[in-house]
Amino acid sequence: MGSFGWPSQHRLALFLFNLVAEQAESIDNPLHEAAKRGNLSWLRECLDNRVGVNGLDKAGSTALYWACHGGHKDIVEMLFTQPNIELNQQNKLGDTALHAAAWKGYADIVQLLLAKGARTDLRNNEKKLALDMATNAACASLLKKKQGTVIFLPRDLAFRCSPIIKQCRGLS
Repeated sequence: MGSFGWPSQHRLALFLFNLVAEQAESIDNPLHEAAKRGNLSWLRECLDNRVGVNGLDKAGSTALYWACHGGHKDIVEMLFTQPNIELNQQNKLGDTALHAAAWKGYADIVQLLLAKGARTDLRNNEKKLALDMATNAACASLLKKKQGTVIFLPRDLAFRCSPIIKQCRGLS
C-alpha cells in the first residue's frame, strides 16, 4: 500500500488519468477536425448528429475549407451532399476553399469546386485570386479556363446584349 492507504497501482492510474486530461485537446469543432484529418466515418457521425456544415472555427474557416486544404477528396464529396453547403465562405485571411485547394495543388478538388459553382473572382486579404495562389499548372489551367468563361456585364448592358449573345450561340 502506498500513502493514504491507496495501492500504488491506483495512484499511478490516477496520475496517468490526470496527465491525459491535462494534455487532451478540447475539440470545439468536431466537423472541422474530421475534415482536417480526412476521417470520413467521424464526419458522417457529425453530419448524422446535425453538426452545422457551414460552422466557422476560430480562423473563420469551414469544414469544406479544411477538407480542401488537406486534399481529402472523399470528405469534399461528402460535404457536397449537404444542402446549403457554402462554397465561397471567406475565412479571416479572405481565403476560400478554392484558394486552399489551388494553393495546395489539388487539381482534382479544384475541379470539383469549379463544377459545383465555386467563384473564381474572390480575392483574399492580400488581393489574391485562387488563380494567383495556384502552385501547379493543372490547377492554374482549370482556373484560367473557368475564368475565361465568366462574363460580368452591368445589368442594363447584359439585357441589351442578350439577343446578340443568343445569336452567336445559335439560339435565336
